Amino acid sequence: MFFIMVKKGLKLSGLAKEILKARYLKKNKESRVIETPDRMFRRVAKAVAAADRNYSSKDIKRTEKTFLAMMENLDFLPNSPTLMNAGTRIGQLAACFVLPVEDSLESIYDTLKTTALIHQSGGGTGFSFSKLRPRGDLVRSTMSEASGPVSFMKEYDVATQVIKQGGRRRGAMMGALRIDHPDILEFIRAKDKEDAFTNFNLSVIVTDRFMDSAKKNKSYNLINPRTKKKAGTMNARKVFDAIVDSAWKTGDPGLIFIDEINRKNPTPKLGKIESTNPCGEQPLLPYESCNLGSINISNMIKNSKTDWDKLKTTVHDAVHFLDNVIDVSKYPVKKIEKVTKGNRKIGLGVMGFAEYLIRLRIQYNSEKALQAAEKLMKFIHAEAIKASRQLAKKRGVFPNYKKSIWRKKNTRIRNAALTTIAPTGTIALVAGTSHGIEPLFAVAYKRKILNHKKFLIVNSLFEKTAKEKGFYSRKLIKKITNLGSIQKIKEIPKEIRRLFVTTFDIQPEQHVKMQAAFQKYVDNAVSKTVNLPNSATRKDIKKIYMLAHRLKCKGITIYRTGSKREQVVGMM
Repeated sequence: MFFIMVKKGLKLSGLAKEILKARYLKKNKESRVIETPDRMFRRVAKAVAAADRNYSSKDIKRTEKTFLAMMENLDFLPNSPTLMNAGTRIGQLAACFVLPVEDSLESIYDTLKTTALIHQSGGGTGFSFSKLRPRGDLVRSTMSEASGPVSFMKEYDVATQVIKQGGRRRGAMMGALRIDHPDILEFIRAKDKEDAFTNFNLSVIVTDRFMDSAKKNKSYNLINPRTKKKAGTMNARKVFDAIVDSAWKTGDPGLIFIDEINRKNPTPKLGKIESTNPCGEQPLLPYESCNLGSINISNMIKNSKTDWDKLKTTVHDAVHFLDNVIDVSKYPVKKIEKVTKGNRKIGLGVMGFAEYLIRLRIQYNSEKALQAAEKLMKFIHAEAIKASRQLAKKRGVFPNYKKSIWRKKNTRIRNAALTTIAPTGTIALVAGTSHGIEPLFAVAYKRKILNHKKFLIVNSLFEKTAKEKGFYSRKLIKKITNLGSIQKIKEIPKEIRRLFVTTFDIQPEQHVKMQAAFQKYVDNAVSKTVNLPNSATRKDIKKIYMLAHRLKCKGITIYRTGSKREQVVGMM
């Protein structure tokens, strides 16, 4: 059996050590782990701090020390590719990519090749297939019929199935199609069959006009992307109901609110945004990538209050870290490097928000929680802008600054976009905190991860509280594991039950309102899944989708328990 030696003072759970061993620590040719967690953090800190040399920094060792402390204290962690690849031969450090798919075989397969390279290095990819001519349309070069976007998505799905990302995980993709594409119904129903498109999350790109037509039960036009001409009409409400029906059955498709995304596009003169990364939190231009990092907000509490000074310092150091990543990262193709370095987008977000609220004694499903979310993200966004402006003074503005909204604001800034809320899949488990801005999934539950190993996961904050209050027992944990929710367990004090609410204790509307509260101060987008019980109805899903649009979310995803065996989830 292999044991990981952990540096004294480095607080990692047994689960975190297993995850690091399986996915992040360096291995030799025989696949044996040759790195400890503290050495991994040192490797990453050293590699990322090295970018300071590009800007005549005299104290790179000080930067390295700062970055190392952030990670070792689990106050901040970058996305998985940075932890995996910084300071290694692979060297690709970004999690999020969007690639164009043009209406030609050359483009389709060139993009597939680039996708394979990205997946092999640990990144996730998003595409809009909206430019592909519909099924049955004319292909002049062969005088034959086109097979349509969904058929080519199958090619991408099969290719991704056989490529393990960096030898550690399978690829994740976002497949998106405009609501006015003639093949939209085939796309909507693409995952109705079990095991179809297992490497894709699907989202329909919807416009404000379509949403309005769906509300008013009006028809709308379908447009052939090859001819740009009208190719028929459909009733918007019936199409919307088809989306809802498939989402109820399978969890897909979600919605991308493309008009809201482009209203907030920081570089509108460079073109429109067409799609997002696999989990929807990163709208990007074609050939653009973005690296992410999340602050463990649960660690930003002192004496039951937010430690705003510590948070401010962490935000500034994290912006510095993420900007450096852009310089030291290797890129799969030159086009991606050019677009990425032209805009220098970063995605700073949070994890541990549910635990943050518990530490503040705020119930997640309350108005006070929404207020806390806005206050928190407003502060982080404001400080991120200050940090980026300071970097711009030393390093210059991003190259496409003159084509951005920041020039109109007369704000000289280093990064075209700064904030993102990612799902923080495995990095939250490494940090020992709750995922992103999600409520607790459960207080205690069994979960299969890695090589199908089953782990009993008990929320550490609940365990500590239960022991302090004197009601902890193994019997209680077993009971919680079986029930999921603690709301009906009378031996747990009412105040504790009030704070430790889980995802199914919360009304769906509160999930959407929480997403919208964060979105107000997020440049990019917010990854947030509205988890629903198996008993949820299609009407419930319809309400959620409509509310998300009304509250100006950039997208929305739901998942009804039991509607699919596996979900495509990012590790960010």
